[in-house]
Amino acid sequence: MLKNKKLFLLDIDGTIALGNEIIDGTLEFMNYVINIGGKYIFITNNSTKSIEDYVTKFSKLGLKVDKTNFVTSSYATALYLKKHYDEKKIFVVGTTSFVEELRSFGLNVVEELQESICCAVVGYDNELNYKKIENICHLLITKKIDYIATNPDLVCPVKFGVVPDCGALCEMLQHAVKKTPFFIGKPNKDIIDICLKQTKLKKEQTLVIGDRLYTDIACGINANVDTCLVFTGEASEKDLIDTEFKPTYHFNGIKDLYNELKS
Repeated sequence: MLKNKKLFLLDIDGTIALGNEIIDGTLEFMNYVINIGGKYIFITNNSTKSIEDYVTKFSKLGLKVDKTNFVTSSYATALYLKKHYDEKKIFVVGTTSFVEELRSFGLNVVEELQESICCAVVGYDNELNYKKIENICHLLITKKIDYIATNPDLVCPVKFGVVPDCGALCEMLQHAVKKTPFFIGKPNKDIIDICLKQTKLKKEQTLVIGDRLYTDIACGINANVDTCLVFTGEASEKDLIDTEFKPTYHFNGIKDLYNELKS
């Protein structure tokens, strides 16, 4: 069944890269997809970078990519906000890159407390400071506004281990504001629906590849497509014992998946 796959939807952190280092086998895997006439799209929940910034980063790392190779949680969030809050005032906690991407869609994004804010958005913010936390708490406690977040990931894999991600920030905020957000990114299946619509490929031709059970694998299950778990990020083989999110396939890493595909 793996031989029938043409659309490969890949997580980034912990799946094909750790920080600025590419995981072994990634280049060979991407060349395989190109050679079979397939398509790879990165469906990362990491909202710290815009698609344009990801293209720049990956190109410097020697990976063959353009804007069509990315459907990020920040991009999916921008589409959602454009549909539901176009021209309305949106308060955002996120990186400069994330804010700029939202504004590129013509969204009315603010980062300071103002009147007439109708929605608060939280992203994975590695530029976070306490003033941002104080401002969003003020909004969510004193105003009846919608509350949205890019992704529920608790941690983000890095070279030395992990750091808190958007989900952890939202859990911290929950202690203060007693509210939980609506999450846009994985495991929400919308991000896969966007990829299928853009490529016009079928679900049975699709494989979701990631290192997290509760986001990557759950997203594929929610979209009714096959999934592949790799053990180079958050999940380990022992996590498969009692998880409700059973992957279709699992490998030690992207290199082993590549070796299976080419064999």
